[in-house]
Amino acid sequence: MAGETSNGVRVDKWLWAVRVFKSRSQATDACRKGRVKVNDAEAKPGRTVHTDDIITVRKDNIVYTFRVKGILSKRVSAKLAEENREDLTPAEELEKRKIIRTGHFVFRPKGLGRPTKKERRLLDRMKGRTNDD
Repeated sequence: MAGETSNGVRVDKWLWAVRVFKSRSQATDACRKGRVKVNDAEAKPGRTVHTDDIITVRKDNIVYTFRVKGILSKRVSAKLAEENREDLTPAEELEKRKIIRTGHFVFRPKGLGRPTKKERRLLDRMKGRTNDD
């Protein structure tokens, strides 16, 4: 199969197959922009990965680290994807993800309408924004 050797597969294809990226083109773009490293070396999309390689991906200001446990060339279910990659991402990076996810949304009870100017300023201060933003 194209892009595949007897014991390896393209890094962009593998990242897509194990569901790190939603599309292969996103994985390819990340490689081209220097956001993907294989064994601490920047990886072009066509770089071949092998079992036990360490892949580092910078995505949404978070650095994910994976060990290749299995070579996949086609997208598989989430359960099979977990079996073919080992997540080595440090706990600090996972905490960043939680903070980013919860930091953008502020609960507002239904029926209160839009926030007033005073409430909006208070929300901006809570989020750490200034009037310059």
